[in-house]
Amino acid sequence: MSEAKSITIADVMSRSVISIDSSATINEAAKMMEDTKVGSLVIMENNEPMGIVTDRDFAVKVAAHAYPISSPIKQIMSSPVFAVDPKDSVRVAADVMHERKVRKLPVLEGKEVVGMITSTDLVNMLSVCVEEDMRDMYFHSIAKIYKEYSPYN
Repeated sequence: MSEAKSITIADVMSRSVISIDSSATINEAAKMMEDTKVGSLVIMENNEPMGIVTDRDFAVKVAAHAYPISSPIKQIMSSPVFAVDPKDSVRVAADVMHERKVRKLPVLEGKEVVGMITSTDLVNMLSVCVEEDMRDMYFHSIAKIYKEYSPYN
């Protein structure tokens, strides 16, 4: 495996992404997720990504607010879309996930959705890394935490 610094998002992302039009209902989106066995959908409008819905959105937002399943999917999607570029290092994806407190990120080339990277993808990548890669990622994380809490910044 290459060094952690050079592993790109394209190396670990899933290339199969399921999307649904923003005019769909919560029920249609849930059924699509069940049929395709995915944990998220990219919400599209005029062939551009405008949001994302995850299985957690159904569990939290639909249940907490008692939205009817005939409500538009736009009502529960997360927007704007936080996304990454396939050429970016996996560190970028990890940083965005950490900063935005999300576990799934669409991968965009321009405005085109070309993949999805999840926290599970990052964990799977870590499971096959060599010790040097792990040490490098660990020190990158420590440096970020220190910078965040340092009185010298």
